Amino acid sequence: MLTVLSAMTPDSAAVKTYLLALQDRICAALESEDGGAKFRTDDWTRPEGGGGRTRVLAEGAVFEKAGVAFSHVHGTKLPPSATAHRPELAGQAWEALGVSLVIHPRNPYVPTSHANVRFFTTAPSSSAPVWWFGGGFDLTPYYGFDDDCGHWHRVARDAVAPFGPAIFPRFKRACDDYFFLKHRGEPRGVGGLFFDDFNELGFERSFALLRAVGDAYIPAYRPIVARRKATPHTDRERQWQLYRRGRYVEFNLVWDRGTLFGLQSGGRTESILMSLPPLVRWDYDFKPEPGSPEARLHEVFLTPRDWASQGHG
Repeated sequence: MLTVLSAMTPDSAAVKTYLLALQDRICAALESEDGGAKFRTDDWTRPEGGGGRTRVLAEGAVFEKAGVAFSHVHGTKLPPSATAHRPELAGQAWEALGVSLVIHPRNPYVPTSHANVRFFTTAPSSSAPVWWFGGGFDLTPYYGFDDDCGHWHRVARDAVAPFGPAIFPRFKRACDDYFFLKHRGEPRGVGGLFFDDFNELGFERSFALLRAVGDAYIPAYRPIVARRKATPHTDRERQWQLYRRGRYVEFNLVWDRGTLFGLQSGGRTESILMSLPPLVRWDYDFKPEPGSPEARLHEVFLTPRDWASQGHG
């Protein structure tokens, strides 16, 4: 729940410094894991104010496409996607900073992953700024493994544990609720952490929580990639991967508030849509064969569970 905190001025410069360093660290770790491909860097400016640094790795040995984007943009009027639940902020000047990433692996046994950490602040003329943090990370496997899901959720749980025992179950539930394709009636993946409009701990502690989440992404994801990236697979698994990527595209273009905010605020379209996979397929009314590993994804893994207490490794 968003709390108006008028007694403290947020330090957006400190947030920017952290986010730029986080982008550097994540890109270096992914390049190391891929073993060959390098990120291309695009620095861009936004006519209405601000800009960013988009980095994309394409056609790697491990990552078919990986995008890690930093943006720092500002404007004079918040777009509708940012004020739908806060109409009192409509028309206010604003500033937004964030790092957002989506990793599409080549091997179907390596899950797709997404992470985002962001900071918003408004500058209403009649009162102190209203600010909040948001973000999280989530995992989208094509073939489910208990060990992978357990590891992912345990890292998430441990990252936010210093901020109180209620945070992880709250953020996990929010992730399950948010990354849900309403038109399909199914989750996008196995979840993780999600939070938004967060400032209840004050600026310093809320910022510390953001850093804890951002810093936990690589420890959560890289061991899974290392474990699965050499798994033998056939064209059957590849076609399933392409089909399931369609769900990822559907969520990002229909439901994702970050995509809507970026497009509505006049952001750089190439950077906003870098999250989309390079190849994808849709098959009319496709249903996996009963008893198959593909069917097991639906039956076992696309159901919210207490993953942090399950799996090992």
